[in-house]
Amino acid sequence: MPVSQAEVVEALRPVQDPELRRSIVELGMVREITVTGASVGVQVALTIPGCPLKAEITGAVERAVATLGGVDHVAVEFIFMTDAEREALRRHLHGDPAASAGTNPTVGHSEGRAVPFAEANSSTRVLLLASGKGGVGKSSVTTNLAVALAARDRDVAVVDADVWGFSIPRMLGVNQSPTVIDDMLIPPEAHGVRCISMGFFADEDQPVIWRGPMLHKALEQFLTDVYWDEPDFLLVDLPPGTGDISISLAGFLPTSEMFVVTTPQPAAQKVAQRAALMAEKVHLGVCGVIENMSWFTGDDGTRYDLFGSGGGVELAERFGVPLVGQIPLVPELRDGSDTGRPVAVDPSTEIGGVFAEMARVVDEDLRPTKRRHRELKIV
Repeated sequence: MPVSQAEVVEALRPVQDPELRRSIVELGMVREITVTGASVGVQVALTIPGCPLKAEITGAVERAVATLGGVDHVAVEFIFMTDAEREALRRHLHGDPAASAGTNPTVGHSEGRAVPFAEANSSTRVLLLASGKGGVGKSSVTTNLAVALAARDRDVAVVDADVWGFSIPRMLGVNQSPTVIDDMLIPPEAHGVRCISMGFFADEDQPVIWRGPMLHKALEQFLTDVYWDEPDFLLVDLPPGTGDISISLAGFLPTSEMFVVTTPQPAAQKVAQRAALMAEKVHLGVCGVIENMSWFTGDDGTRYDLFGSGGGVELAERFGVPLVGQIPLVPELRDGSDTGRPVAVDPSTEIGGVFAEMARVVDEDLRPTKRRHRELKIV
């Protein structure tokens, strides 16, 4: 007996659109099913022409239908959604900006869509990675911590909020731009981590010469116009210092957890503490300190403190928070950042193991016992 169309539909329910992470049946992407003896044809409506993951969808559909008894051949045909269908899909996934508009930016709302991570029912843990100065490796720490959290089977996303010094796409090895569906951005993914960055909208050699209001609006759009789908963790790579961007994000994301990145030398630690003091001023919780470039191990096995020692420990003690990890200075970390191969992908190495343990500490030891909504108050 040939399979029925209903059986084919049920077999396709587990197949997800790789970008939207929803069943292609739920999304209305399965349009026509034809059964001719042992051959099954499936027509799938893609969201946009030139979908970069068409081959992946083809393989998933073929494998799903082939599991049905009596099916010898599966043919997949693609069509594309109309503008009206894309608008309906965006509303289904992302809601209506007008319906969710807020008016008070101090509790995480913009003039348009509400920031989802500021909502009281949000289960996403937002981690702000901050530093008082540049050059401490904050972006590489953010990238590798995100990859290590994803390796723990967590749903992880990164916002590259360093608008002037964006680097997350290169460090993650992301090689495609966000997909746009009716003005909704679908963030690209690499190593299990989705990300959004000014790097997708400006050339690497193009300076971003913006002042406060434009920066504020860009960050707002990163949080509201992107389809994040409530990840377990949202890591935000802050720019160095305590300027407009950090203050804006404190308002957009009032339940964030801040982690301060420093290097061991006392001079860097003294500057790094300003980021922690800024967090206190805007009523954000400083949850931990991460010390980068802690030591270098020579070929003879001797450990050298090239940048001094004790800065991370002193800063953690100053604010009464844990020292989450000490990251050694190794060439692989720099190489991975330049080539898009994060060292955290391989936890069997010394440096990969360090990030794996940091991810465990953040995920388990520092898990909040409860969430509470805070308003931004600058004192």
